Amino acid sequence: PEWYNALEAKYMAIYDKAEKAFATETDTLPQTLGTLALENHAVLKDLGVSCKELDDLCDVAMKSGALGAKMSGTGRGGLMFAICLDEETQAKVFDALSKTAPAVWKTSFV
Repeated sequence: PEWYNALEAKYMAIYDKAEKAFATETDTLPQTLGTLALENHAVLKDLGVSCKELDDLCDVAMKSGALGAKMSGTGRGGLMFAICLDEETQAKVFDALSKTAPAVWKTSFV
């Protein structure tokens, strides 16, 4: 259907931007990936695989300083991730999510 084709086109545009960013960006890669994560989450919301709880967690992460946040997995399972620029911001996001989410983990790709 047309509505799905439009969502697929948005998804593929996000994918292409991410692929290009990984190939060409260095200093701005975290910010770009954060923006693309938000765009992708919006597509997943439109597709109907997110839920209020996941959307709320993403909002909490963003309000706490994350560069981006999105659900992960196939949806409705309660899994999301947030992209943070530094450990200080990660700690703020962790603390904020810990007040709402049943479980929160920190990781790093340094």
